[in-house]
Amino acid sequence: MKTSIATVSIAGTLREKLAAIAKAGFDGLEIFEQDFLQDAASPREVGQMIRDHGLEVMLYQPFRDFEGLPEPLRTRAFDRARHKFDLMADLGAEQMLICSSVHPQAMGGIDRAADDLAELAGIAAERGIRLGYEALAWGRHVNDHRDAWEIVRRADHPALGLILDSFHSLGRRIDPETIRRIPGDKIFFVQLADAPLIEMDLLYWSRHFRNMPGEGDLAVVDFMRAVTATGYDGPLSLEIFNDQFRGGSPEGIARDGHRSLIWLMDQVRCAEPALKVDLPEIPGRIRVEGIEFIEFASDPQEAPLLETALGQMGFRRDAQHRNKSVTVWRQGDIRIVLNTEPTGFAHSFFLNHGTGVCDLGLRVSDAQATVARAAALDATLFGQPLGPEELDIPAIRSVGGSVLHFIDEKSGLDDVWDIEFTRTGETERDFGLTRVDHIAETMNYDEMLSWALFYGSIFDMEQRPMLDVVDPDGLVRSQAIASPDGGTRITLNGAQSHRTLAGGFLADSMGSAVQHIALASRDILASAQAMEDAGFQVLAIPENYYHDLQARYGLPDDRIEQLQRWNILYEADDRGGEFLQFYGQPLQGGLFFEIVERRGGYDGYGAANAPFRIAALKRLLRGKTIPRA
Repeated sequence: MKTSIATVSIAGTLREKLAAIAKAGFDGLEIFEQDFLQDAASPREVGQMIRDHGLEVMLYQPFRDFEGLPEPLRTRAFDRARHKFDLMADLGAEQMLICSSVHPQAMGGIDRAADDLAELAGIAAERGIRLGYEALAWGRHVNDHRDAWEIVRRADHPALGLILDSFHSLGRRIDPETIRRIPGDKIFFVQLADAPLIEMDLLYWSRHFRNMPGEGDLAVVDFMRAVTATGYDGPLSLEIFNDQFRGGSPEGIARDGHRSLIWLMDQVRCAEPALKVDLPEIPGRIRVEGIEFIEFASDPQEAPLLETALGQMGFRRDAQHRNKSVTVWRQGDIRIVLNTEPTGFAHSFFLNHGTGVCDLGLRVSDAQATVARAAALDATLFGQPLGPEELDIPAIRSVGGSVLHFIDEKSGLDDVWDIEFTRTGETERDFGLTRVDHIAETMNYDEMLSWALFYGSIFDMEQRPMLDVVDPDGLVRSQAIASPDGGTRITLNGAQSHRTLAGGFLADSMGSAVQHIALASRDILASAQAMEDAGFQVLAIPENYYHDLQARYGLPDDRIEQLQRWNILYEADDRGGEFLQFYGQPLQGGLFFEIVERRGGYDGYGAANAPFRIAALKRLLRGKTIPRA
């Protein structure tokens, strides 16, 4: 499978784009005419630059408003094409995209368009160039790939073929199954893009809201299943117009694009095993069975504040590492690892971000298969020198500068707690906390798609609909991803302004990802009582919230009084499920803990309560200095 990306898909100068595309592992590119014209180098020099990066020019695009024109516009269109053919020869490009005309004077008629394209294909063939015809979703007369194919079929020239674009077909809700009737050797090129489902003008939607396959709502997998069924074996290319991408990191966007193509074809193979998919075998998406540990990086001066909070939540100092300054705090199935080692990754993380979560350990069925899949999807493997009797636990670099470790039973990695640690003998305490309910990660809004793609492509996790969370100082976009059984949950919170609570956390922690940790309780009232007795500082919720709560749900007075007594927020769904939650006050850098209880199959995160939690935190923070990590 040859992979390609249009230069318009990523930010930067042409030279920056070439470097990013090559580093991401693409085989070639579509050179967008505007990118070429803006560069000071000659066509030959640009072509050589591309080849020096180990890339090939797979498509020159776009050539607009060609077919169906009256004279003298028709003659002028042929002259324009000859000029572009000369330029392509200097670049080393052998294929050009012709998009269906939007010219106001263009005349309809399939035979007329076929005659024009056949004549141009003859001129192109003399120069060793092939032409691909594409139906723009907003084309004046041709806006459907079925019509474009009929034009190509009638033109019947070996140098003329069809270009398919998933956005143009799926955006118009054309059944992708119709592609299966097209001969694969007459499909010259395939462009791919996803997009969120938004009701708006097709052209505006296309120019501003496209994203990578797997980041939107279009049936791109079904589209590629149909394309693959034709026998098409040419390049798969990304053509993405997106305002966020234009301002993002060229390397990051290119890496996401390459990852999205691998994941897409992996999904095609899984959905239709009989199809021939030109992709090396990789393990299937990994089922995450839970969060094995959460590791904090700190130092001896700042660690006591976190240790105090853990003790007030009922955690005990369960174990000490045999070789390192690393302790394990435990309650139920929750392990909090506190790393104050003066060297290594955790120490580097602390120097960059302060006290914060530097590492998550995930329980998986097969740790080696997990890193194999992650590596195939362009994740970076992680390792550190091992000390005496230390296990080599597979790991990758995660998003937000942190690390993910993978622990399984089959290879004995789950014995790490007995092999590398010695028990402290501290008395076990039980405040009712049983497991990690979810981890909340914060990032800049324009990174949300990238983070969701990272998790979704490697792990068997489902994306929930994106929500708007209102902060008094701006908007935060929130999206949950979860394993099918809900046992592993991560919420992604995209900050659009540094004035929001999420944005302030990013600034204060210098980009640390985990902003809060939600721990499940089997009895939230008992947990609240025990934690209050131990001195845990709870976030105060105003009385107005409880007056409104009673009006919304009709809860009895004694229930409202009980919730208010413990500063517990409440939400119920339409199936009778209930969600109860309370928050601790912020610790280093603004990180905080949340205690939750789910009842009756409730599957959300208390989204309706988020504005009240944010406002309460902001009131607390006014005039108060949170200890800085």
